[in-house]
Order: sequence, then structure tokens, then C-alpha cells
Amino acid sequence: MKTSRVSLGLFNTPVLCLFWLTKHAVDSAQLSAPEVVTGAYGGSVTVSCQYDSQFRDYSKYWCKGSIYELCDIVVKTPRGRRNGRSSIVDDKEAGVFTVTITSLRASDDDMYWCVIARSGRNTFSGVKLSVSNTVITTTTTTATMTIPEQDEISSWWATLRWILFILMLCCLVSTHIAVRRITAARKIRRHQQPQFLTFVVESHR
Repeated sequence: MKTSRVSLGLFNTPVLCLFWLTKHAVDSAQLSAPEVVTGAYGGSVTVSCQYDSQFRDYSKYWCKGSIYELCDIVVKTPRGRRNGRSSIVDDKEAGVFTVTITSLRASDDDMYWCVIARSGRNTFSGVKLSVSNTVITTTTTTATMTIPEQDEISSWWATLRWILFILMLCCLVSTHIAVRRITAARKIRRHQQPQFLTFVVESHR
């Protein structure tokens, strides 16, 4: 019984990992955003969140907090809105909603989330905003991650994700084979045991 539970646990672990990787790959394809953006104290920063065309009519929002499930909504569509120093604009034709934060402060340095509001579980992508100590005295400027950097990170993560996917798939297959071998061995032992007992009884006679 204990062997069966251990085998089941070994079998479920790669299945769950495989499910997570597959889901993450799908979410990454549906919504993408720069992982890190940097802005200067007193300046402004703009973040673009690219989404799949199937979500053009969904509500989108920008929330703040190190943990997505506990983050606080800063600004939300459907219309172009402004909330204090933050604003959001949704370009449905281009499939991108853009968030701008002006007059950056030290307290703005935090984790943020681009979110598409969906029934069930929302689709989201994390963005780390770093505010430097440089003071801006001229007109506000926009500091965003350059396209080459975004492409490099996206390419690196895509490659790593598929390597992990293949490793998990190999692990799943190996575990499945191991479980089948253990089950087959136990069946053989069960069939052999009655024959052994019969032989022992006949020997005593």
C-alpha cells in the first residue's frame, strides 16, 4: 500500500509540473510585458502590456503589490482613465494597454501587475518598477526597457521554458514506466505466492 502511494506521488509530481509549465506558456503567449522598467525620481515611466486579440473587449488593470493575489488596483479600463499620478489607455486595435506613472517617488519602487480581468482566473504578467535616486528638474521623461533587452529576455525564457518542458516530459515518461514495472512485479509475486504455499503443504504431507 505504501509503495502504491509513493508511486502515485512520484507520478503526480511531474504531471503537476508539466501542467504548470504548459499553463505558463499559454499565459505568456496571451499577455506579455517587460519584466523590469526603470524611472528616475521625479520623472515618469510608461509600461506597455501586449495582449492577444481575443481579449480586446475585456477589462484591463494595473495593480501594485509583491504578491499578485494581494495586489491593490491602481488604475483600470475600459476607458482611458487617470487615477492620481497613474493613467491607463487601452489600444484595442494594436492589442496593447499602456500605463503611465508621473512624478515618480521612492514609494513607487515596487512590483506591479498587468492584468486582464477574466471569469475564473485572471491573466497577469509581473513588472518590477525600479525608481532611481536621480532627480529630474526638466520636463518628465519616459524610461522603459529597450526592445532588444525585451527580446533577449523573452528569447532566453522561451528557450529555458521548453528545456524544462522536455525534461518534465522525460521525467513523466520514466516515472510512468517505473510505476508499470513495480505494478507488474507485484502481480507476479502475488501469482507465485499461492504456488509456493501449495508446494510447502504437499511437502509436509
